[in-house]
Amino acid sequence: MRIARRADYRRMAWKNGQGLSEEIAAFPAGSDVDSFDWRLSIAHVGASGPFSVFAGVDRTIAVLDGAGMTLDLPGGERAELVAGGAPFSFSGDWEISSSNLGGPTVDLNIMTRRGRCTHEMRRLTLAPDESVLASHFAWVVFNAPATIEADGRELSIDRFDALSLDAGKSFVNRAETPAEILLVTVVPAA
Repeated sequence: MRIARRADYRRMAWKNGQGLSEEIAAFPAGSDVDSFDWRLSIAHVGASGPFSVFAGVDRTIAVLDGAGMTLDLPGGERAELVAGGAPFSFSGDWEISSSNLGGPTVDLNIMTRRGRCTHEMRRLTLAPDESVLASHFAWVVFNAPATIEADGRELSIDRFDALSLDAGKSFVNRAETPAEILLVTVVPAA
């Protein structure tokens, strides 16, 4: 188990230069946007515009803050992402543009390089004393402050902090209120 504090995230411009990301973690360590096997980050979408293209990469995003956005997808399809809504998965090969719904949006992004890793992102609300057990290596991103117990220690978590869990490890929500989390599982390709 490792806690990644938001204050320590690496901040960087988007690949297309039109926004800012906070990198929670990437593998291998020290990799950049062209060499990661997987990358977990928080994106700040201040204005409508195009997404960066990541050839050979699978992506999933979920809105953390703000009204949300509409994505213009290939073939004339559209997808609306809203706060509290289900994560949305798509190919990084796609040329996509977004339109913010009522102002800036903050979202969580997981990207995995095809042939090296796969991923899954789920939004969960944990009741007090409810636990999460990682079936595979996973990151848990907290969308609100929380108090948890992990490895026999009670820990205070701030909004947007993240917890890494190895397969078979767990934590318990020790707050008196529900905790909204995004559980991101990363599995190496066979």
